[in-house]
Amino acid sequence: MSGAPQMFPAFLKLAGRSVVVVGGGRVAAAKLEALLDAGARVTVVAPEVRPELVRAGVAVKRREFVPQDLDGAWFAVAAAPAVVNRLVAAAAEERRIFVNAVDDPAAGSAYTGGVFRRSGATIAISTEGRAPALAGLLREGLEYVIPEELEKWITEARTLRERQRASGVPISKRRPQLLEALNQLYAQKERRT
Repeated sequence: MSGAPQMFPAFLKLAGRSVVVVGGGRVAAAKLEALLDAGARVTVVAPEVRPELVRAGVAVKRREFVPQDLDGAWFAVAAAPAVVNRLVAAAAEERRIFVNAVDDPAAGSAYTGGVFRRSGATIAISTEGRAPALAGLLREGLEYVIPEELEKWITEARTLRERQRASGVPISKRRPQLLEALNQLYAQKERRT
């Protein structure tokens, strides 16, 4: 590996886990929905909070951030002014908590990407915080090329995987067989149109 270390992509299981969002503005509100969809127990900390952040399932603390706000958290989002984001990042680092410092990639230890979901698949793309608008454009491009019938692909892949495992098909032969099965699905669709 040359240059700076690469980011390690991961998806987080946040259901039932504490997540702290520091900031009460538009950016914090934009992050909230995905956290709630993930089942996180969200606490918002900010002196001023937009109305859309005040809702069922969200604890709101209308005050300045203090490092103890992160005690017991699994993840943090710093969506406040840069000086506050750096305080959140320092407190998170001390507690070994990953933090997404919005619009301040140097202060963060986790970056969110452009995400879309279709038929049980989640696709995310990141520019490691360097060009979020580009990540969004790339996400839109991927949405265009990922087939609408992805659910059929997933069902076929799951069924094939079960058969392959049961019959002991080596890992090296599984992807070529999956590609062949997906090509057959595509050919069936073409014959119907």
